Amino acid sequence: MKAIILGGVAAGMSAASKLRREKPDAEIVVYERGNFLSYGACGLPYYIGGFNTDPQKMIARTRKEYDEMRITTHLRHEAVRVEPAAKRVQVKNLDTGALFWDTYDALMIAVGCDSVTPNVPGADLPAVMYVKTMEDGLLFEKIARIEGVNDVVIVGGGYIGVEMAEALLHLKKRVTIVEAADRLLAPFEPEFSEMAAQELERNGVTLRMKERVSAFTEEQTHRLVHTTGGQYRADIVVVAIGVVPATDFLRGIGLDMARNGALVVDRQQRANLADIFAAGDCAVCWNRVTQENFFLPLGTVANKCGRIAGANMAGAHEVFEGALGTAAIKVCGLEMGRTGMTENDAKRKGIDYATKLVTVSDHPAYYPDPVKLTVKLLYEKGSRRLLGANIAGARGAVLRCDIFATAIHAGLTTDELGMVDLAYAPPFAGVWDAVHIAANAAK
Repeated sequence: MKAIILGGVAAGMSAASKLRREKPDAEIVVYERGNFLSYGACGLPYYIGGFNTDPQKMIARTRKEYDEMRITTHLRHEAVRVEPAAKRVQVKNLDTGALFWDTYDALMIAVGCDSVTPNVPGADLPAVMYVKTMEDGLLFEKIARIEGVNDVVIVGGGYIGVEMAEALLHLKKRVTIVEAADRLLAPFEPEFSEMAAQELERNGVTLRMKERVSAFTEEQTHRLVHTTGGQYRADIVVVAIGVVPATDFLRGIGLDMARNGALVVDRQQRANLADIFAAGDCAVCWNRVTQENFFLPLGTVANKCGRIAGANMAGAHEVFEGALGTAAIKVCGLEMGRTGMTENDAKRKGIDYATKLVTVSDHPAYYPDPVKLTVKLLYEKGSRRLLGANIAGARGAVLRCDIFATAIHAGLTTDELGMVDLAYAPPFAGVWDAVHIAANAAK
């Protein structure tokens, strides 16, 4: 068989690697529009901020290693058209402009997404930058170190915006975040968004909430970010207001798409047209707790779903168990994790739910330096089935979030979770861990 894979980062290369293991004799061809394969884009803020000074560490597997696996990769090659009936793809060589067709027996679409560009004057100015690809990160890292680059305005208070704020603080920049909504980090519950805001302000970030950008202008020595609430001086601007699946070239060929352009796939990562699979930031995935498709552009999901797609391209029938929206972020000295439903999800689904918010220590007072952990649980009334969790603290919060994710995945109740046999030793936890205490309080 011959497989063509469009996209050579998380989902695409996971699919290619799994397909090679399952089908040693398959012909596998990958087309990637960028200059790099198989890299961890989530590491870009930490490279820019100088936490890691070697960008090669973000590359999981090199092109040479894929050559050794007999996976043919073409960089700076972008798919521009797919003809499902003929089982062929038109590809453009971005260096030469040449167009050519290639045929497939199975097609994997893993083209990822593009940064949302604000539809305002000045959005195309050179100093208005995005941080999504490896190329973006390498360029931004150089610009951020130019003498005289001191004031940075970040437009967007989601994961990337907040991570970039910490990175730029590490470089001693003056940072302002402009966010159109009334809070940061919308996937978290409001109490945790407020904790993140307080931590950023404690570390010197200026927050401008409920302000929408109206224009970017360039003066002789600086730029101005104009908003509905004022204007802010910037040497460079980071725009991080969201992403959109890079699937416009697939419109009109019969593929089912969600409203935002994400490809609709089943739990075997199959699209609605024969022999076409999709995964990663260009596709929906199954939400295990809400029991519906949702858009979750995270590397964790992309790698899992890409692996499943690769197995099924080889003839298997593996099924994605479902995601929970589990995510984590470091906000200066604060760890934050979330998983499962939010209160808004529960209301939308018509679930009779309750919540419990507790603050407890990560370990006993008789071992030095305990820190406070704040936990909020969302659970179904009556059954007390755990539906969602948020947790934050200076240390030990995020890995505890994984316990909550496991409990939700398994369908545990708060009663059951409150009695799970977790590890105990004074340097790490109490005999009743923060997880136990929160679960047992959720009655």
